[in-house]
Amino acid sequence: MRVIIIGAGQVGESIAADLDGNHEVVVVERDADRVEDLTYSLDVLAIRGDGTSLSVLREAGIEEADMFIATTDNDETNIVACATAKAVSDPFTVARVKNTEHLRTWQQSGDAFGIDFMVCTNLLAAEAIVRIIGLPAARDVDPFAEGRVQMAEFEVGADSPVADQTVREADRFDSLTFAAILRNGSIVIPGGESVINAGDRVVVIGSPESVQAFSDALTPADSPGAPEEVVIVGGSEIGYHVARLLEERGLRPRLIEYDHDRARRLAEELPGTIVMESDATKADFLEREHVGDADVVVSALDSDEKNLLVSLLATRLGANRTVAVIDTPAYVELFEAVGVDVGLNPREVVAEEITRFTHEGGAENVALIESDKAEVLEVEIDAESALAGRPIRESIADLPAGVVVGAITRGGEFVTPRGDTVVQQGDHVVVFVDIAVVDDVTPKL
Repeated sequence: MRVIIIGAGQVGESIAADLDGNHEVVVVERDADRVEDLTYSLDVLAIRGDGTSLSVLREAGIEEADMFIATTDNDETNIVACATAKAVSDPFTVARVKNTEHLRTWQQSGDAFGIDFMVCTNLLAAEAIVRIIGLPAARDVDPFAEGRVQMAEFEVGADSPVADQTVREADRFDSLTFAAILRNGSIVIPGGESVINAGDRVVVIGSPESVQAFSDALTPADSPGAPEEVVIVGGSEIGYHVARLLEERGLRPRLIEYDHDRARRLAEELPGTIVMESDATKADFLEREHVGDADVVVSALDSDEKNLLVSLLATRLGANRTVAVIDTPAYVELFEAVGVDVGLNPREVVAEEITRFTHEGGAENVALIESDKAEVLEVEIDAESALAGRPIRESIADLPAGVVVGAITRGGEFVTPRGDTVVQQGDHVVVFVDIAVVDDVTPKL
């Protein structure tokens, strides 16, 4: 495909890096330094210019483009860029927005703005946070096969019951597959005798019930299961949507917002949420409001540094778990190293959502593991697939190392994959693939 990407920020660069090996990629960016960086780091054509300019788009080859992705940090720029592209050609257009009103308008109209697919940063981030909240110890959770399959990544603590157990000992669930162990920056494809060490991150794929059961088994006996007490710090768009989604799940979260007018509006719009007006960076307030009793504290302020401070204060007061929204990608690993349990970068979530539209081989859903370590793909099996009509043990042997069949759905029913399971045409298969072999494997699936 010929793919034009508008904006060379984190989202644009991530998508370009995923595509540059197999597609003709053009990136349009206003910043000359970013253009130069991309020219040397990726196999793409980087053009300096305004992505809403028709002359610039023609220079990028808009008439021959198959896909057009607008990923700048400005909603209006992305919308206008897609509309301009549609005015002169007919690529599949994808726009990234932050404002949920734009998303709602697009959803209600069907084809507003000339956009074929729209992703909302704030809503996607909130949905990811709520999925993480629902599973103790989870660092990442993604649904597949219309919710019939879940992929989750868990961190194994020193006091976890499965620490130092083999995979065979830890695997007490009928519909769960241990897809990978992430250890010291490397991926280990586990066998039955592989030992799960404290500090490992384990990727499992299975039915939602089995993933929940594994999550419960992973945590110490004195830790809570599903959270009952959730505190959200910051009434940003992300904070608002987290509260709203938790209300829909029957929880009654508490939300702390400093701005008086914003707090008042949130109290009116979130009837199932207790809204408090205060500065949550003050330890005496957090202590007075018993934030340390919370199962989960979500920090969604407008500053990475404030989110770090709130998370560390909450942990010091006794909160069981902290999730922080981190806008700067380089800070995620650092913040987690100093005490934040889960750092979530909204741009990474958006890049992952857009990536599934660009996958060769027709992947219906894609999840990225640790941003760049591996991918989990959902594919519908056709007659040409290397998996079709063969036992998994036989077909996997013909694929490169680093591929694990994690789950199968057939006719809407979950099928647990085992070595003698025969994959049928029309099955939906969820597959873990090491990033080193993903370009080779994906077309064969």
